[in-house]
Amino acid sequence: MAKNIDDIIKGLSPKRRRNVEARADELIAEEMTLRELRKARKLTQVKMAKALGITQDSVSRLEKRSDLLLSTLRRTVEAMGGRLSLVAEFPDREPVVLSGIVDNEDRPPRVG
Repeated sequence: MAKNIDDIIKGLSPKRRRNVEARADELIAEEMTLRELRKARKLTQVKMAKALGITQDSVSRLEKRSDLLLSTLRRTVEAMGGRLSLVAEFPDREPVVLSGIVDNEDRPPRVG
């Protein structure tokens, strides 16, 4: 009979279970939606809208999109105070940071 993940976790020692849960939390924290990132930066949609020169409703719609132009994503990340980089990952080599794809002209004001 196959074991599910809950059965496997229940079979771990308390210390090992804490280590697994801590690592899972780290991995989950490394991946965020734009909405989660904005909230983690303690920014409201209204503040983001002002920084981007768009409406709050537009920020809400932007956060729900799954397909964005890189320039839109760059402006959004920079408005949060960050810098966007694009990394290509391959199975047979180390990750490569792509250059020349996300230009840094016309930066919006940072929100803070």
